Amino acid sequence: MTLRVAIAEDSALLRRGLSALLKSEGLEVVGEAADGQQLLEMVDKQGADVAVVDIRMPPSYTIEGIQAAETIRSRHPETGVLLLSQYVETENAMSLLKNGAKGLGYLLKERVSDVDEFIDALHRVAAGGTAIDPELVTRLVDRPHKGHDRGDDLTSREKNVLELMAEGRTNQAIGKSLFLGERTVEAHIRSIFLKLDLRPEPEDHRRVLAVLTYLRGVGQGRSSE
Repeated sequence: MTLRVAIAEDSALLRRGLSALLKSEGLEVVGEAADGQQLLEMVDKQGADVAVVDIRMPPSYTIEGIQAAETIRSRHPETGVLLLSQYVETENAMSLLKNGAKGLGYLLKERVSDVDEFIDALHRVAAGGTAIDPELVTRLVDRPHKGHDRGDDLTSREKNVLELMAEGRTNQAIGKSLFLGERTVEAHIRSIFLKLDLRPEPEDHRRVLAVLTYLRGVGQGRSSE
């Protein structure tokens, strides 16, 4: 089944370039929007499996993309949202993640240049998974915070595994990246679930919950500073 994608980007050049790229990769572009309102009207009317949304759009170029994403997730929970940002904006990312990470992605625009990874991220998000930019995860993980959080109990290796889970990597891909066997990766993930106090649920759901629980913890740590 062909993935149906809606695009929202205020730069006509980037918008058309992204559309051409997706079409060349066999995806269907249901429409292009220059601002959040156009995007919402397009998704309401035509639907989409996933929306690619620039965070900063007219009229104020602040959080229009975040607001549009929140509305899409409310009106059309079956539609994934992949946010694109020029820079890592932790507060904006956390404001969206607080409502759940299922079917949500946040990537720097420079990641689009890695076409295979970008297309893979679109498919993961459309399927209800997550794709969080490694730069954002690293920024949050490395940031000092006050008080004790459940994430503090994770070992450095478990944090490495969780960072790759945030990117939406499979166990096999995590093992390849960290030079670990798949069973070792599975053991680390079980330990992560236990330390984050995640009850037995379907594996995919717990992976998203683990990422969200950890990112919430480090995000709250920053706000208490």
